[in-house]
Amino acid sequence: MNTYAYPQGHVFYRRLTRGFPRIVRGQGCYLYDETGKRYLDACGGAFVAILGHGNAEVAEAIARQAQRVGYVNGTAFTHEPVEELAAELAALCPGDLDKLYFLSSGSEAVEAALKLARQYWVESGRPGKHKIIALAPAYHGNTLLALSASARGHYQALFRDWLVDVRRIPAPYAYRCPCRGLDPGCPACSGAALEEIIAREEGGAASIAAFLAEPVGGASTGAAVPRPDYFRRIREICDRHQVLFIADEVLSGAGRTGTWCAIERYGVAPDLMTLGKGIAGGYVPLSAVAAPDRIVEVLASGSGALLHAQTFSHHPVACAAGLATVRYVQAHRLVERCAELGAVLHRRLAALADLPHVGDVRGRGLLAGVEFVEDKESRAPFPRTLKFAEAFTEAAQDAGLVVWPNVGHADGENGDLVMIAPPFIVTEREIGEIVALFTAALETTLRTVRVPS
Repeated sequence: MNTYAYPQGHVFYRRLTRGFPRIVRGQGCYLYDETGKRYLDACGGAFVAILGHGNAEVAEAIARQAQRVGYVNGTAFTHEPVEELAAELAALCPGDLDKLYFLSSGSEAVEAALKLARQYWVESGRPGKHKIIALAPAYHGNTLLALSASARGHYQALFRDWLVDVRRIPAPYAYRCPCRGLDPGCPACSGAALEEIIAREEGGAASIAAFLAEPVGGASTGAAVPRPDYFRRIREICDRHQVLFIADEVLSGAGRTGTWCAIERYGVAPDLMTLGKGIAGGYVPLSAVAAPDRIVEVLASGSGALLHAQTFSHHPVACAAGLATVRYVQAHRLVERCAELGAVLHRRLAALADLPHVGDVRGRGLLAGVEFVEDKESRAPFPRTLKFAEAFTEAAQDAGLVVWPNVGHADGENGDLVMIAPPFIVTEREIGEIVALFTAALETTLRTVRVPS
C-alpha cells in the first residue's frame, strides 16, 4: 500500500513515525485511498464529519458564498451567513444563550469562553474572581489556556512553565470510580466535589471565575455519562457561589448524543457554552461561543468588546457552511436519528463487552467509548509500554475501520480506549460492519501485542 511519511515531501505530518494513506475521496460513511481501499469512518475523523463525506448541499453552499464574498473583516462588517447562522443556533441553544461568537476551532472557542468569563467578572467589578475549576480526566484543547484546563499530563509536560494553574475535581467517571457510580454520596459522581474544592480554596467563591466541563465525556473518559442528577447539582452549586458554568459541547454537541446539546438531558443550562467540530460537518473549520445577553451586556456597557481577536472569526464561508450543515441536520431530523440509531449502536456494541480485555462499553447516542483493560475483574489497565490503544487503532485501520484512540485516563499515565462516533447518516448495516471489523481488529491486536498472561 502506498503511504506518505516524513521525511518524504514537504508536509510536516501530525505524526512523524508512521505512514499515511492518501485519501482521494469520501462518500457517506466511507473514505477511499488512492489504491482504492475503503475505510469505514467510524469516528467521523475527529468526531467532526456528522453528515458524512461528499455532502453536495454543504459543498454548494460553500461555493456560492465563496463566489459572493470570501472574507470580510469582522471588526468592520457583518454579513448574511453569520447573521442567519447565529439566529439558527440561538434557537437551538439551551436557556438564555442567544449570542454567538464564531471562531475556527474548539480550542479557540474554549480559550475565548474562559477569557470571556474572566473579562465579565472584571467588568462587573469583581476582579478577584480569576480561578478556573475543571475535571480530571478532561480535554479542552491545545491553545495554552485550553491546555491548562485540560488534564492530560503527557500533552502538558513540555509546556508546564507556560500554563496557568487550574484547580481540578474528579470527573464523574463511574467505571474508574471506587463506587462504580452507585454511591449517592460519592463526591465525584454526585458533583459535591465542586462544593468541597470551593470551600477549601483560599478566597473561596470570591476567587472562582468559572467551572468548565463536558456534559458527556469526550475521549478523556471514553464517553462516560454522568448520573442524571450530576449537572443539576453542579448548576445549584455554581448559582449559589456565583461561579460561571461553562459547558464544553465541542465534541458532544450538534446533536451527537441525541439532543442538540448534551446538557439538555439534565434539565439545566450553562452560563456559557462552546460548540465546534460537527457544526460545519468538517467541511470548513468552525466553532462558536454561545453567551447570554446578561453577560454580553456587561461588556457592551463597559469596554465595548470581547478582548479575544481572531483574524478568521465570523468568517463568511465558514458561517455559510455552518448554516447549510445546521439546516441539513434539521431538515433530515438527524438529531432524532442520533437518538434512534444510537440505541441500535449501543445494543450492537454491547456484544463487545464479552470479548477478551474489553472492560467497558459506554456512551450516549452516536458516541461510544470502548475501554481496554489487562484484567476485567480488577479493571487494571495495560502497562503504557504496550501502547495497546495505538496498536488496536492501527490494526483497525489496516482492516478498513477508523476509530479514535485515547490513553492515560486510568491513572494519568496508563489506560487504553477507543471512541466510536460515526456520521449521523450511518445505517444499521454499517453499524454491523463496525462491530465485525472491531472484533477482527481486536483479534489481530491480541496476536501481535505481547499481553501479559
